[in-house]
Amino acid sequence: MSADPPPLQRWRLVLGEAADGALGGSGLDGDLAAMDAALGWLYGRDSGLAERDVRGDGRQGGGEASRLTVPDWIQEIHRLFPQETIERLERDAVERYGIDEVVTNPQVLARIEPNEVLLAAVLRVKNLMNPEVLAQARRLVAEVVRRLMEKLAREVRQAFSGARDRRATERRGARNLDVRRTLRANLGRWSPAERKLYVEKLWFFTRRRRFLDPWQIVLLVDQSASMAHSVIHSAVTAACLAGLPGMRTHLVAFDTAVVDLTDQAGDPVELLMKVQLGGGTNIAQAVAYAAQLLEAPRRSIVVLITDFYEGGSPDFLVRLVQALCEQGTKVLGLAALDEQASPVYDRDLAARLVRAGAEVGAMTPGELAGWIAEKVAG
Repeated sequence: MSADPPPLQRWRLVLGEAADGALGGSGLDGDLAAMDAALGWLYGRDSGLAERDVRGDGRQGGGEASRLTVPDWIQEIHRLFPQETIERLERDAVERYGIDEVVTNPQVLARIEPNEVLLAAVLRVKNLMNPEVLAQARRLVAEVVRRLMEKLAREVRQAFSGARDRRATERRGARNLDVRRTLRANLGRWSPAERKLYVEKLWFFTRRRRFLDPWQIVLLVDQSASMAHSVIHSAVTAACLAGLPGMRTHLVAFDTAVVDLTDQAGDPVELLMKVQLGGGTNIAQAVAYAAQLLEAPRRSIVVLITDFYEGGSPDFLVRLVQALCEQGTKVLGLAALDEQASPVYDRDLAARLVRAGAEVGAMTPGELAGWIAEKVAG
């Protein structure tokens, strides 16, 4: 629609069919009726409506809502709503109402806007897809990964480029220019009449070299269904870290089994298409595997990405983490690795791991890169 509807009709769209009487019978027609049908098709599924005696007759929105199929609905929302609203509706369809056909129907996949929520849905149901649909889904995965890689690569480069040293130097380099010191040193050459500063000498920061010795990074990723977003960001993070000089990065996925995916870390799209979400969880088994990989414990970091709901022995897990910490290995437990970093996790077990010497938290991928850079720099 090119113009916003009048206020009463906007409220009618927000509140749904049950608000007709309260809004003085402000009817909808044309595109407004179609918008109402599309919204009702999705949000009319909310179980809370029946509890509040809203639409108690079982209808789901406007007069045409019941005849909409998923492809029809996708076509309608792309015609009727702005892009930001379309993305929200598609996310709610998958995440809130579990309408997996949004990512398994080829007609729908051809139109939806790639985003992380839809990628996570693809990972959950890709085993149910036929080859044609899977090929389309792979394109969605590739586009989301490309966007995430672009953003994270900048953050990783910034984190690992070297901390500025406040010591001055005359070594030239645009990114090391000390603007304040340069201005102070040349203030005597300011011309009030011309309103120009004539710079005779430039000053620069030095940068400390971060990597004198190689470091080993092991990312242990819980692939239970609740960790889907963390799995996505772990794959992208591993790909970015793998390209850094002086770093050996391992990526290991686990549930009740352990799968070493290090040889695929450079291709996060292929890696994600092979990940199997769901199943039980044996965190201790994964930590034991990581311990076997370490060649120089004091120059090693183990990042355990899990919700800490252990299906194996919590006591064994705590002992393993304590042994790693005592030998000088840095252990970080992440209850979430994604852009929201707002996890649900077993706080009691996480607290026990902290007492054993680990650090525990939730981070965005950029924050994780900064944390690793800080530990490596000493």
